[in-house]
Amino acid sequence: MIGQKYDFQPIDYQRPKPHWIKPTMNKQLAHFFAVAQKPERLIIGLMSGTSVDGLDVALCRFRGNGMDARPELLAFCTVPYDPDFKAEIKSVFAKREADLEKVTLLHPWIALKHAEIVLDCLQKWQYSPSDIDLIASHGQTIYHAPERLHHQAKFGNATLQIGDGDHLAVATGIITLSDFRQKHIAAGGEGAPLAAYGDFLIFSQTGENRIMLNMGGIANFTHLPGSLNADEVFSTDVGPGNTLMDAYIQTHFPGRFFDENAQVAASGQVVEPLLHALKDDPFFAADFPKTTGPELFSLRYLHAAQTKSNTLTLPVADVMATLNRFSADTIAEAVQRAFQDRHDFVIYMSGGGMHNPLLVNHLKAQLPSCQFRDTSALTIHPDAKEAVLFAVLANECVSGGSVNYGTGRNGIPNVSMGKVSFPG
Repeated sequence: MIGQKYDFQPIDYQRPKPHWIKPTMNKQLAHFFAVAQKPERLIIGLMSGTSVDGLDVALCRFRGNGMDARPELLAFCTVPYDPDFKAEIKSVFAKREADLEKVTLLHPWIALKHAEIVLDCLQKWQYSPSDIDLIASHGQTIYHAPERLHHQAKFGNATLQIGDGDHLAVATGIITLSDFRQKHIAAGGEGAPLAAYGDFLIFSQTGENRIMLNMGGIANFTHLPGSLNADEVFSTDVGPGNTLMDAYIQTHFPGRFFDENAQVAASGQVVEPLLHALKDDPFFAADFPKTTGPELFSLRYLHAAQTKSNTLTLPVADVMATLNRFSADTIAEAVQRAFQDRHDFVIYMSGGGMHNPLLVNHLKAQLPSCQFRDTSALTIHPDAKEAVLFAVLANECVSGGSVNYGTGRNGIPNVSMGKVSFPG
C-alpha cells in the first residue's frame, strides 16, 4: 500500500540459509564453466569462406590461452559442398537485393548441414561428440557491408553470417560459439579481418618480422613484429585473392570452380589497359586497415573495368592472366605501401591462392627481398589455418580474454568474440 512503512533488516550472510534456498546453476552453464576450467580442451574450428567451395573442419587440442596458447592440429579435412548447396548459398550471396524468405530458411539449413559434416568427420576420426568441448563456427558470410563501401551516413559497419549456432549445438550435442564478427563491429571494428587475433597469439615469434598472408576469396595479411609489440600489429584486407578469378572461370567453364594450377591464366597475356582499369578504384587508396568483399570485387566490377578499357572482346585466357596479375599486384603493392622501404619479412602463405603457381610467382617477383613460406613451417596446415584461428577465438572467449592487442588504433579492438549456444 502507498505510504506503508516497512522495517528492512540487513542481511546476515553468515547465517544459515533456509532449506528452500539452494545454490543452483543451470547444468549447461555448469558444463560450460567446467570446460573453461580444464587444462586442456578439444575444439573444432569451422570455416566456410567466400569461395563457397566447402567446409574446413579442424580438430584442435588446446593447452593454455593468450600468448601461452598451444594449439595442436589433430585432424583436418575440407568437405566439398554439393552443387545444390552451393547454388542455394549463391542465390543470396553478396547480393544487395535477396529473397528474405530464402535467407531466413538458409540460416538453420546451413547449420544443420554443417552439423552433419561435423558428425561425419568425428566418426571418421573415431571421436565421439562427448569428447569435444566446443565448436567454433564462422558461419557463412552472405554480405559484408563496411561503411566505406555502403556510403550510407546514418548506418555504421555491418556484416551478416548465417548458419545458426543454436541449430548447430543442438544437432551435434556440442556447445557452439558462433557469430564472431559482430563483437568486432560493436567494439569499433569493421568485422574483418579477424585473423590478427589468432595470428598474434600463435604465430608471433621474437626476432622474426612476419607477414601472415591469406589468399582466400579476398586477400588479407597480418603484420607480426619480431618485437612482439602489440601496438605494431595490424591486419587488413588488400583486395581480391581468388574471388574474381573463380567467378570468371565458373562463368566460362561450367563444372570448373577455379583455375587449377593457373592453366588458363598461364596460357594468356596480361593486358595492361584492363589491368590499369581494374586498379582504378578508391578502395586501393584508402588507409589501412580496411575490409572488402565480393560485394565490390564481382563480375560487375570486371565488366565495368573492361568497358572502361575497351577490352570487352578479349580472349578468356587473357582476361584470366590479367585477373591473376591484378590479385598479385594489389597484394604486393599493399605490402610495399604498408612497410615502405622495409624488406626484412618472412611471408607465410595460406588460403587457396597459395596453390596458384602463377600468382605466387608474380608475388615473389615483386617482393624479391622477402622470404616466402607457408604455415606448415609453423606446424599449422595452410589450408586449415582459418578454421584453426576460429578455434583460437573460441578458446580465448572461454578461458582467456586478458591479452592486450594494442591501443586499438590499428583496428584491433581489445575484445573476446563469440556467442554461446548450448545443446539443451
